[in-house]
Amino acid sequence: MKITVVGTGYVGLVSGTCLAEVGNDVLCLDVDPEKIRILEEGGIPIYEPGLQDMVRRNVAAGRLHFTTDIERAVRHGTIQFIAVGTPPDEDGSADLQYVLAAARNIGRLMTDYKVIVDKSTVPVGTAAKVKAAVAEELAKRAVDTPYSVVSNPEFLKEGAAVEDFMRPDRIVVGAEEEQAIHLMRALYAPFQRNHERLIITDVKSAELTKYAANAMLATRISFMNELANLAEVLGADIEMVRQGIGSDPRIGYHFLYPGCGYGGSCFPKDVKALIKTAADDANITLKVLTAVEEANDQQKHILSTKIKARFGDLKGKHFALWGLAFKPNTDDMRDAPSRELIADLFAAGATVTAYDPVAMHETQRIFGDEPRLKYAENPMGALDSADALVIATEWKEFRSPDFEAIKQTLKNPVIFDGRNLYDPKLVRSLGIEYFAIGR
Repeated sequence: MKITVVGTGYVGLVSGTCLAEVGNDVLCLDVDPEKIRILEEGGIPIYEPGLQDMVRRNVAAGRLHFTTDIERAVRHGTIQFIAVGTPPDEDGSADLQYVLAAARNIGRLMTDYKVIVDKSTVPVGTAAKVKAAVAEELAKRAVDTPYSVVSNPEFLKEGAAVEDFMRPDRIVVGAEEEQAIHLMRALYAPFQRNHERLIITDVKSAELTKYAANAMLATRISFMNELANLAEVLGADIEMVRQGIGSDPRIGYHFLYPGCGYGGSCFPKDVKALIKTAADDANITLKVLTAVEEANDQQKHILSTKIKARFGDLKGKHFALWGLAFKPNTDDMRDAPSRELIADLFAAGATVTAYDPVAMHETQRIFGDEPRLKYAENPMGALDSADALVIATEWKEFRSPDFEAIKQTLKNPVIFDGRNLYDPKLVRSLGIEYFAIGR
């Protein structure tokens, strides 16, 4: 099948590459020439395990192509995926300008039947806006070319996006026209060979499903964070509580890990957008999700609160920070808890040396030449002259460190662990002060 993917971010590049991997002829469009240059030279503009090799393999096989030429992109694919960004607007709503611009381009240039697929995370009702934008452009040309608009939300986890696409839990397709449903079934047949994973819904239900899924996961995280803060004060261990409630199959263990807050490109943005959609389009206040957001905003300051409680005045203090990305296996710094932590430490007069396996370059781009923030080449290097160690991301390489070396290197043997990586009894038995979340 000939497929066009508009946008080469996480969603677009992963989707396009995985669709090429099963034999489709895929053309990825991006208006940023720099991104296309990187891709054509065999690099990728994002960090995602396994993706670069897959991109190179499919480019070499002639199944995956890149372009900045909008006309070529519209001409190429019967199925046109829109996978552009939907950043939060100033009021928290999803900004649809890039989605609608892509739709208008398709309407302006299409000459035969197209299935236009909303892959970006978009509010309920976006498909209707896309449909209207295409219709408007066709009317300007006085042509009546047929097309269908489909909602096909992505459920990709950064750091495991390739695996999630190739072996999906479910594939949600919101469509109303038989021809579009038929083509989408054919497109996704290679990804569900051992059992049916395709869920066909109406368009609005598909749009809402994506927001509902992310909002549910965010709710579980904020719930556990609040319980962890309570457990700490009451003298309970949140890890034991997690095991106790997770063993109930109605609850399960997934997304019950407390920490220093969630970040990334999806949860903060989607919770905000859903709250805004409910308020604007339905005149409904989503009380639970409002609390989820508030709890998370507060949780991002939990580590700096613990640090201040332990050290008092932080002027002149220096801290080692392990982990910058919002989660492991990505360089994504969007809404990462580490950013709030660093800002809090700076505001209190402290300095930081940070280490992250892949996100330091992105952090440098965000913070610029900030003199109070240095970077280390390895985890132990970050500890030099530090008053304490702070952990903000649960990278695997942090799971089993040399605690004796940590103790010897730090000015004070103190660890603030925002991801509950270690057994508190073990660490404390080694003579290290250990501050975790809810333990």
